[in-house]
Amino acid sequence: MQQTADKNKKSEKEFELEGLNCSNCALKIEDQIKNLEGMEDVELNFATSTLKVAAEESRLEKIREELQQISDRIEPGVKVKNKGEDRDQVNSGSSLKEYLWQKKNIFIGSIFFIAALSFAHLNLFAGTIFNSLALPAYITAYFLIGYPVLKSAVLNIGQGQIFDENFLMVIATIGAFGIREYPEAVAVMLFYMVGELFQERAVNNSRRSIKDLMDIQPEYANLIKDDEIIKVEPESLSVGNLIAVKPGEKIPVDGEIVSGETALETSALTGESLPKDAAEGDQVLSGMINLNKLITVKVTKEYKDSTVKKILELVENASSKKAPTEQFISKFARYYTPFVVLTAALVAVLPPLFTGAAFSQWFYRALIFLVVSCPCALVVSIPLGFFGGIGLASKNGILVKGGNYLEALNELDTIVFDKTGTLTEGDFKVTEVNIYSQHSRDQILKLAAEVEQFSNHPIAKSIVEAASDFKKHSAAADYQEISGAGIKAELNNNLILAGNERLMQKNNIEFKKAESSGTAVYLAQNGQFLASIIISDQLKPDSEFAVSGLKKLGIKNLAMLTGDNQLAAADISASLGLDNYYAELLPDQKVEKVEELLQSSKKLAFVGDGINDAPVLARSDLGIAMGGLGSDAAIEAADVVLMTDEPAKIVSALKIAAKTKKLVWQNIIMALSIKAAVMILSIFGLASMWAAVFADVGVALMAVFNVMRILKTEEI
Repeated sequence: MQQTADKNKKSEKEFELEGLNCSNCALKIEDQIKNLEGMEDVELNFATSTLKVAAEESRLEKIREELQQISDRIEPGVKVKNKGEDRDQVNSGSSLKEYLWQKKNIFIGSIFFIAALSFAHLNLFAGTIFNSLALPAYITAYFLIGYPVLKSAVLNIGQGQIFDENFLMVIATIGAFGIREYPEAVAVMLFYMVGELFQERAVNNSRRSIKDLMDIQPEYANLIKDDEIIKVEPESLSVGNLIAVKPGEKIPVDGEIVSGETALETSALTGESLPKDAAEGDQVLSGMINLNKLITVKVTKEYKDSTVKKILELVENASSKKAPTEQFISKFARYYTPFVVLTAALVAVLPPLFTGAAFSQWFYRALIFLVVSCPCALVVSIPLGFFGGIGLASKNGILVKGGNYLEALNELDTIVFDKTGTLTEGDFKVTEVNIYSQHSRDQILKLAAEVEQFSNHPIAKSIVEAASDFKKHSAAADYQEISGAGIKAELNNNLILAGNERLMQKNNIEFKKAESSGTAVYLAQNGQFLASIIISDQLKPDSEFAVSGLKKLGIKNLAMLTGDNQLAAADISASLGLDNYYAELLPDQKVEKVEELLQSSKKLAFVGDGINDAPVLARSDLGIAMGGLGSDAAIEAADVVLMTDEPAKIVSALKIAAKTKKLVWQNIIMALSIKAAVMILSIFGLASMWAAVFADVGVALMAVFNVMRILKTEEI
């Protein structure tokens, strides 16, 4: 029974589709895999050439062979591998010489094509002696050059997958043979294949450039064992292992420095160029680079749980969450090609039928129309464009969890901030103690610290830090934390209250309201008001720049939600120039306020710390977490994570989103405009097959090269 249960257990598996360079083919491969028996979830990521499938374990054991068969039918040359298999070989890629050797049939076919042209040329001077040689040479050249296209078209027709670029090229070139345009038929296939080679190389270079942006994965670790250093895979390390990190090496897993001190470069994780000093006892994260001295690190997380692994997974999986533009183009491509084939058929048939024009003339124009129609330029460049934008964002310390969220950043008109830890440092200090009893300042702070010692709230911690030599109580003491109000505790037979105005009012305590912009904690004992303790927080250095930058980018409504008092909220809001603020809110009231703001907003983003603000982050259109290095909760909670806790990174995120959108729409407009122009010219007989090939493969190449511009961006 146990074995049966294990067999039926659902699990996921990832594969790499090495050599997958046709995005239209990727859509078809994904569709066919979804139709396989037992497949519950299928996700093909063209930008990373990875395929994720979910099914019963017994089903997954045999799936690779079926995936290979489907790939062979749709895009011959694709090799299905388990993710991570032959990693060095996959990542290094082949040299240009090796790559071209793999395509040797094209070059042999080209020789036959040149020979055929020579025979046809000599035929003009030497009579018919070469005529019998020219046609076989053209046919041989055609089959050598176009074999992959012909094979794919035949296999796809057998599977009912008719309307694709292979089918269009075969119909167009065979049609050219039919009207005795032999040189043009072979030349079109040759230039199509050469264009495909360039496109394949360009797509691979684009992918490699994107991966280079995220070149934070450590390749090895120096394990200290029996006073020896052994070079091992980071995946083999266990919690508690000691590793040596030499100058210039990447830290392979998260850990704690146990000996040595150094400076660490964190730019790969945060986008910050300034090194960070680290010494014994400090936490370090995988992906950081040791700059100058040997350190010994104790492993605190296995590689699978380390920061670098989580970031890489987030970025790799991000492009599977398609933006609305990507989804539209995918649907558009499915209907566009059949529509064009039907239009081409009408172009070939209707004019000769109604005007008596030569059928061969209009048939040739229809063939040109067909060659132009392939939507590859759109389907290739758009996912690569969004993935490039996500890669650029990660390089700048901004994790965007999908193309849909990157596109959503362009639509924001309202951004709502949490206050503490988001716009302010969250580093509270006791700045004032107002006493209304016979107690001394030290006595008030000691009593407040006894009550606050079990709380993790930043305000509670600041009171504990300010007090000296207070009595420690066990966690079993009669202690109650009242959400959004404060703390109620019974200590030494005394009922102590420490909290805000709401707590005092709820317990009918007469108190004197503090007139301060800081946060006031009111203290009462056995129903008697004792004192108010003022805790102040400081604005983050870049908060003002963030607000002014967002206004320049056209964000109409910048608001702040806080549980703090009206005076503190008003002071912060005025200092930053926010449009609105809402103070003294409980956690559930924050959600209600966001729901209210959503009614009047086109798209709203909430910026919080990713832990306490999880409900509000989830309710907003876009959740942006001030994640901080290694904050697992923040990474899980939000759609966008700012790895350095700097609100100014939101400005960078919006600029990257705008740049990505501009680039994607440049490709859409360029591709559709050129294709439409050549289609119209072909109908009037003003375009040749050569122009059609340019409008297909050439435009795809231009689009990919345009995408690569975003990867060259240095400053945002």
